[in-house]
Amino acid sequence: MNEGQFRDALLKNGIELSDKQMNQFERYYETLIDWNEKMNLTGLTERKDVYLKHFYDSISAAFYFDFTKTLNILDVGAGAGFPSIPLKICFPHLEISIVDSLNKRITFLNALASELDLKGVSFYHDRAEVFAKKPEHRETYDLVMARAVARLPVLAELCLPLVKKGGHMVAMKGAEGEEEVKESEKALNLLGGKCKNTHLFQLPTEESKRSIISIYKEKPTPKKYPRKPGTPNKQPLI
Repeated sequence: MNEGQFRDALLKNGIELSDKQMNQFERYYETLIDWNEKMNLTGLTERKDVYLKHFYDSISAAFYFDFTKTLNILDVGAGAGFPSIPLKICFPHLEISIVDSLNKRITFLNALASELDLKGVSFYHDRAEVFAKKPEHRETYDLVMARAVARLPVLAELCLPLVKKGGHMVAMKGAEGEEEVKESEKALNLLGGKCKNTHLFQLPTEESKRSIISIYKEKPTPKKYPRKPGTPNKQPLI
């Protein structure tokens, strides 16, 4: 997917990018590739792959969830900024926070935010299990997102404690999305969430399958969740 195809594909889905925003994506790509020579941020380095499998794929959440309203968003384990930074470029009014367990990624994100002149962004070096126990973050976010981090029962335990009651969690998945929703019934019930819908679609040009899972936070998460670092992954709530 080249830059023109990227712009056209988003326009077909109701997202019109200005020249300034297109320039931000170009600088994002250049900064990512430059830093990737010093640290492992992505295995994808070809421009066409980054625009399709990172930028477009990240923004695809906006085809099914309304980002036009004011939202306080947390991105868990964003790595090089996916999906929240591409969404921030498209919807500059969003308040974006990212928590990641590797400090070198936080260093990159700070440099990227400066390069792209992004306002209303905050980056935290922390484990999600620890971060969710902090009163200033627990159950305070309108939306908590994650892309390619963990299977849904694990992800729900990391994310739902950070979602405020009445808010949402959005998990961006591959073809296995519906299967993971079924696997997560126990976890969602324990953590106060309810699956609202699962949207299935294919990426353009290569037609690989994707899932966008939206979970509504019905009730507060019990204080014992998330469990200590590492436990959700080793002993998922299934």
